[in-house]
Amino acid sequence: MQQKTVLVAGASGYLGRYAVKEFSERGYRVRALVRNPDSLRAPGPNLEPAIAGIADELVQGDATDPASLKDVCRGVDIVFSCMGLTKPQDNVTNEAVDHLGNLALLRDAEECGVRKFVYVSVFNAELMADVEVVEAHERFVRDLKASGMPYAVIRPTGFFSDMGMFFSMVRSGHMFLLGDGTNRINPIHGADLATVCVNAAEGTEEEVPVGGPDTYTFQETVDMAFEALGKKPWTTHLPVWIGEAALFMAGFVNKSIANVLAFALTVNTIDNVAPAAGTRHLKDFYRELVAKQG
Repeated sequence: MQQKTVLVAGASGYLGRYAVKEFSERGYRVRALVRNPDSLRAPGPNLEPAIAGIADELVQGDATDPASLKDVCRGVDIVFSCMGLTKPQDNVTNEAVDHLGNLALLRDAEECGVRKFVYVSVFNAELMADVEVVEAHERFVRDLKASGMPYAVIRPTGFFSDMGMFFSMVRSGHMFLLGDGTNRINPIHGADLATVCVNAAEGTEEEVPVGGPDTYTFQETVDMAFEALGKKPWTTHLPVWIGEAALFMAGFVNKSIANVLAFALTVNTIDNVAPAAGTRHLKDFYRELVAKQG
């Protein structure tokens, strides 16, 4: 049986690194698409693995430059894309990266005869239709579905790396949390999510909502971080109207920051609990971060 080749777009990110590792361990030839290949030589900030020695091939491309993605899918059987804008950047929009960057990749996949396209979007997208971060993902999902190419859309609730941001804030000894902290989430470890993603690449499901094995309130995720760091919990809850006011003001100053705030505001006021998968637990992840960072 001929070895299949997968292109992993967004390979330098939290999920992308685990996806490269999981595809490789299942016998695929892995082509990793990144902006900066040198970034793959070291582990990521949330314990994700270095993959420069795992990927069979590294290719350079930029979602904001469609010409750089030309022919990256040549000889590829499956495209797996978790390519997206993860933090505000000057003069870079979610539309340019999450939608149009992935659309350029899809068009190249069509031209190169790719057999399947697997894309990572967002859980509960229908509840966040007015949030640009989410809508940019969903515009691409609509393009993908309309293309006629076999596909799977993965919809995770949140990554452990998102909880890693909470952990970093808790290090100061004090945490500001938007809302009352009672909304629930079951975030998923990157390795567990990568397993789900590769299963989807090999399976027939077209929509795959997924979260981790444990469900917590947002307050509980923060308290666990304090516990792992050996600090007494100290959380200040900010009323939602303060977040809304900050969002209103940011809209005049910086659209990219406003988009991130809008997403954070919405996520902090709804439950994000999807069908559970995986075996890795957030408490252990926090302890591993403490062991690594001291």
